[in-house]
Amino acid sequence: MSAPILNPVISATGLFTPDQSIDNKELVASFNAYVALYNQDHADQIASGTMEALAPSSVEFIEKASGIHSRFVVDKDGILDPAHMAPRLAERSNEELSVLAEIGVIAAQDALARAGRDAADVDAVLCAASNMQRPYPAMAIEIQHALGIEGFAFDMNVACSSATFGIQTAADYIRASHAKSVLVVNPEICSGHLNWRDRDSHFIFGDVATAILVEEKSIAPAGHWDILGTKLKTVFSNNIRNNFGFLNRAHGAIDQDGPKTDKLFVQEGRKVFKEVVPMVSALIVEEMEKLGLQGRDMRRLWLHQANSNMNRLIAQRVLGHDATPEESPTVLETYANTSSAGSIIAFHLHQDGINSGDTGLICSFGAGYSVGSVFIRKS
Repeated sequence: MSAPILNPVISATGLFTPDQSIDNKELVASFNAYVALYNQDHADQIASGTMEALAPSSVEFIEKASGIHSRFVVDKDGILDPAHMAPRLAERSNEELSVLAEIGVIAAQDALARAGRDAADVDAVLCAASNMQRPYPAMAIEIQHALGIEGFAFDMNVACSSATFGIQTAADYIRASHAKSVLVVNPEICSGHLNWRDRDSHFIFGDVATAILVEEKSIAPAGHWDILGTKLKTVFSNNIRNNFGFLNRAHGAIDQDGPKTDKLFVQEGRKVFKEVVPMVSALIVEEMEKLGLQGRDMRRLWLHQANSNMNRLIAQRVLGHDATPEESPTVLETYANTSSAGSIIAFHLHQDGINSGDTGLICSFGAGYSVGSVFIRKS
């Protein structure tokens, strides 16, 4: 007798938003103060032509390039200090809950509450995020312990696609009968790996944490989302890179002034735009064809929140027309790019008007390159 087919669904999502935010006007004022100090300190070299003067930023430049108006952060003062320009987070003892685990737990508790689920009902925890604050013990195991969950947990990193890769991994565990309820947690303190002194990228990221509860359909609450299909893809590229790691000290890459600039987020933005948009669009359309879906069948697209122009083009290619804000909602204006959490925030906040039987897509894309798509239908 064959085993019954187990169907994974999304039961609920959770969100943690920091209580501090920085708008573009504040950010530009801080950046330009740093530029003025830098150019003043290096006036002789700039005059002699041995160094180039730094150019100031502007609100208009940021909003045209990205669509971002503000971002939430865990430490506003440290980022806006022209002499520091990074979050100041006090180191915690081994007995204290780590900051990444702390915000992940809050998002996870929100998801559990929305599903009417107790932590004891969960079988596994995946911490899927772009940057872990340490190699081990795994952040996922710390979150598991803090929530009081039995079972297993582990970390996974696929940069901005971590959440969607985590959803497919959780769904596969359920299909294989290894778990009935899996928490995918995405704590993202992106302000820690952003170079706030780089004009081309100082505005991109914000901080947040999200969580997705993936469960077997028979135990899921009413109003869950059936997972119709998932598709993952990776293609190696150096165009988005972060070289920070435990070997940096051995390489002499960390000194008393902190990590060198290539140990923070760097990207070739124009190349990323040119290469990622067609790759993501093609993957989505090909998977839609396999699932028997067309553009007119897609009620809503919850795309990765990296750049409004990228989302506009991808949505147009998928839907066959320019998407309305309802068809392809964004959270970029207030949250900025929050790496793996971005598409989940959009999904969490923009479900109004969705009816039973409506079909949608959660899709993320980023460094790697990586693309993760999750096609869902409202139960």
